[in-house]
Amino acid sequence: MSEQEMKTCLNCKRSEEVTPLLLMTFKGEATHICAQCLPMLIHKTQLLADKLPGIEIPKQSDY
Repeated sequence: MSEQEMKTCLNCKRSEEVTPLLLMTFKGEATHICAQCLPMLIHKTQLLADKLPGIEIPKQSDY
């Protein structure tokens, strides 16, 4: 498999050869995230904001 085709977690960059990956889409773009980084996407989205340009970060009071 070429490097271009290698699927990796958007956060930790581990490949599908090392860890299970989940497919997700955001603003029409497909990307992957691993099960270990998924809680960060759910609970600490602000830590991934640089990897998901345009994501809205809810204020604490919005929960």
